[in-house]
Amino acid sequence: MNQQVRVIKTQRDYDAAIARLSALMDEDIASGSSKEAELELLAVVIESYERGKVAPVSADPIDAILFRMDQMGLSNKDLLPYFGSLSKVSEVLARKRPLSLAMMRSVHRHLDIPADILLEGSAEGDVDLSEEPHYDYRRFPWQEMLARGYFDGFTGDVRQAIEKGEELIRRFMRGFGVGAPPLALLRSPLYQSGARVMDEYALLVWRVAVLKKARHQKLATRYRKGAITEEWLRDLVKLSRFEEGPRLAVEFLANIGIILVVEEHFKKTYLDGAAMLNGDMPVIALTLRHDRVDNFWFALLHELIHVQKHLAPSHLFIADNLDDKNRSSQEEREADEGATEALIPAAEWDRSDVKRVPSAKNASALADKLRIHPAIVAGRVRHETGNWRLLPHSQGGIRKYFNDQLGRGATLS
Repeated sequence: MNQQVRVIKTQRDYDAAIARLSALMDEDIASGSSKEAELELLAVVIESYERGKVAPVSADPIDAILFRMDQMGLSNKDLLPYFGSLSKVSEVLARKRPLSLAMMRSVHRHLDIPADILLEGSAEGDVDLSEEPHYDYRRFPWQEMLARGYFDGFTGDVRQAIEKGEELIRRFMRGFGVGAPPLALLRSPLYQSGARVMDEYALLVWRVAVLKKARHQKLATRYRKGAITEEWLRDLVKLSRFEEGPRLAVEFLANIGIILVVEEHFKKTYLDGAAMLNGDMPVIALTLRHDRVDNFWFALLHELIHVQKHLAPSHLFIADNLDDKNRSSQEEREADEGATEALIPAAEWDRSDVKRVPSAKNASALADKLRIHPAIVAGRVRHETGNWRLLPHSQGGIRKYFNDQLGRGATLS
């Protein structure tokens, strides 16, 4: 007797359908009969239910590698070029060591194992294993990055970090890779000033670290072009006379939609500061490479002139080594001149006593008149005379104001 086939909704329905299908398959069913139609319809509704309720069997990368090894007659030793050492081959095949992206690329290319199988269960499922890696991961400043705690949860040493380099860098840069200048551009005069070229890998990492810190600062105001004026710059410099001046500067910039970040330089960057755009939001980053009051304010004003005059969608990032005397571009001249004029106007400097007699008394007198920190005047004296031993007691330090942004793993999560 034929039974009516219904849509399977429960496990009980499924069990009954399987039993009926099994019974029909044991019968000698005539072609074109109603039972044949019932059997075909049962198969359809059972398959539909299984697709929705029964988890598919996942392909296993290690099983796939072992299968290809058996097909191709390969031994563990034959995988050495792909995994790096026999011990790694053994650990991977024994499931004691996860496949790295570098390993996946090698076996994908040489053993012809589909990428989707190798990436099964991986957090890096969007990687194209047929493409070459974007970077030479050995060239990143691993020692310094590990010391700064850039890789939350990773406890390995430099050698282990390099082995997992692509995964660690992808995780570190996730959300910040789009729109970043290519490495070749980071070496160009468009992004760097001066004759001493900064290491592009260290500069790239530093830039991402800055943007990560900037992400933690929420601004109530959007920057609009024209917000930075001569009067605004001079009001900013007057904050220098207060003990908490550097912290007040952060708020002062935020009030017109500019973020100020502090991130130490890397050894191969010779970096004092940078101006950059994150979308349409200007970000200024200082390294405090020279931890002095005068250097902080000059570097800050220099980068603000870049924001005012030079940053654009076609010019997203400007890195500055302010010690380099070979900086000769128009942008750098404008930034130097604008910062110098904002700190101490030329007319005030030319008629000041400290220009002729560089004493602490005269430096304090000009600072009081301009309502700025005496260290700014002392810095101008040392720069103009070339005598860096003059007025040494007016230098001071800045790092103490930014302890929340300095140190291991500071605001990078």
